[in-house]
Amino acid sequence: MEDEEAAAVVRTVGRQIKAWREDAGMRQAEFGAAIGYGEEMVSSVERGRRIPKPDFLDKADEVLGAGGKIAAMKKDVEEARYPKKVRDLTKLEEEAVELGAYASLQIHGLLQTPEYAQALYAMRRPAYTEEEIDRYVAARMARKAVFDRVPRTLVTFVQEETTLRRPIGGRMVLRRQLEHLLEISELRHVEIQVMPTDREDHAGLMGPFRVLKLRDGKALGHSASQLHERVISDPREVQILEMRYGMIRAQALSPRESRAFIEKVLGEET
Repeated sequence: MEDEEAAAVVRTVGRQIKAWREDAGMRQAEFGAAIGYGEEMVSSVERGRRIPKPDFLDKADEVLGAGGKIAAMKKDVEEARYPKKVRDLTKLEEEAVELGAYASLQIHGLLQTPEYAQALYAMRRPAYTEEEIDRYVAARMARKAVFDRVPRTLVTFVQEETTLRRPIGGRMVLRRQLEHLLEISELRHVEIQVMPTDREDHAGLMGPFRVLKLRDGKALGHSASQLHERVISDPREVQILEMRYGMIRAQALSPRESRAFIEKVLGEET
């Protein structure tokens, strides 16, 4: 586990499952066979070394007669599966009344399809394990809840033209990704803009970033580099990011023009 908060949750769940199993008079091998998992997996879960999947918890609840008490832990366990930096970012997004993001190298995470995100994480070096890839993809997809919250969060994006053309995951994945952008752009509280490559004036050449305005009136920034991510809270620095983002949006195609541009690129891919 990469952080103590998540590790504590997983250890607690493991102890609970062990207590229920022992109360039922079952050995680990017998219990594992009953729920369709190996003895080693059961041992790892009970010791807090492996994060149980929802299926594991559902079957454990049924076999041990827990009456929903084990299955009820799925939400906490699922959140513990997400990396800490993702959980922290999600908390900020939950508090945002306005969120703006400029993406220059790839489709922004909140706009990605599962297949696109999967391909992106599979390219990471040093390489992630399959389990790590699944964790990151699940975490990224969970963050899409920002589009469904009420009251609605105003969400705006500026995507570089190159991100619409780079075939991450292959042509089929790219086509589905472009179709998804068009679907999301139909939401009234979401605006997607495209920054054409031929623009001479460009305020975003320092790299991707995002700006968030929270319910309490506070404004924050967020930036990611090769090895580090950081939340920016200094009002002077946030002001600079807000200025840059406003300029980037003014220099990019309008949302209506951007939608037509995405449709054009999609047409070229079919």
